[in-house]
Amino acid sequence: MPDKDLPLVISAPEPRSLELIFTPPQLARFRAKYRIVETTADGVAKLPADVLAQARYIVGQPPISSETLGQMTALRCVFNVESNLLNNMPYETLFARGIHVVTTGLVFAEPVAELGLAMALNLARDIVDADLAFRQGEELWGGDGNQTARLLSGANVGIIGFGDLGRALNRLLTGFRTRTKVFDPWLPPSILIDNGVEPASLDDVLTSSDFVFVVASVTSENQGFLGADAFASMRRGAAFILLSRAGVVDFNALMAAVKSGHIVAASDVFPEEPPARDHPVRSLPGFLRSAHRAGALDIAFKRMGDMVLEDMDLIDRGLPPLRSKRAERETVSRMRSKPVDRN
Repeated sequence: MPDKDLPLVISAPEPRSLELIFTPPQLARFRAKYRIVETTADGVAKLPADVLAQARYIVGQPPISSETLGQMTALRCVFNVESNLLNNMPYETLFARGIHVVTTGLVFAEPVAELGLAMALNLARDIVDADLAFRQGEELWGGDGNQTARLLSGANVGIIGFGDLGRALNRLLTGFRTRTKVFDPWLPPSILIDNGVEPASLDDVLTSSDFVFVVASVTSENQGFLGADAFASMRRGAAFILLSRAGVVDFNALMAAVKSGHIVAASDVFPEEPPARDHPVRSLPGFLRSAHRAGALDIAFKRMGDMVLEDMDLIDRGLPPLRSKRAERETVSRMRSKPVDRN
């Protein structure tokens, strides 16, 4: 088939790249099957009218105005490989025209869940600080080094949010026989029960848990909803592990709760990334830090390409996408997570 007859794809996946999300064989297959027009997110609206009119797919989540969308008469799907659903396009029009908006964020669920589990184990057993003390010749042997240690096995665990990440985390925790309660106001109790967890109020999760994992997306309704009162209600010595986005917590209140010794905490995300070199979180005892690296594994990025290719093949054959997660009309415009600017 001549190149001009191939289905057209607008590629604007920043901060990802095609080389990041596709293996070499996948990328060769992608380029052989489709005509690729590469541009920047801001460059989509400036593309020639004939390119916009022929575009069947967009890879990325560029801002799309109603005017630009009006020119895209052949568009069938937006493949968001940035993975945060941004309120930067006319979703109602997209849905009315039957255009899918999908995200490949599922690829991050397992790697983020695994790091979250590692953080919980570290907070329970003080692994990092014990290693640093050993390097400095100040280690405590045997029971002397376990004065604040506890078990994750059999512990009371709370999970705030139960999307793909929450479910992946719960699968890992099953092996530790935890008693797990979940707060997620967007899910009916039956879904939680079917996943082997107990539906609970936010207050119940906070007050009854030895470990609290926060995996909720930032929405128009929950920005900063975990503040000083929430942390004060937690059990003394409980562990708070933040894995989704810093926007759901009052970060200053979280640091204050850790500094007071009331709780310990770990976070893979921060309000500003990277934090300033003199930011107090960098030296706060009782706070385990990770540089937003929980999901950034090459294997996860490459799974994106596999999902995109399989779903494009389905749509090409008149079927709905099944690998990627489809945006929902009722919730997509309520998402408020900040876009990432690095992989």
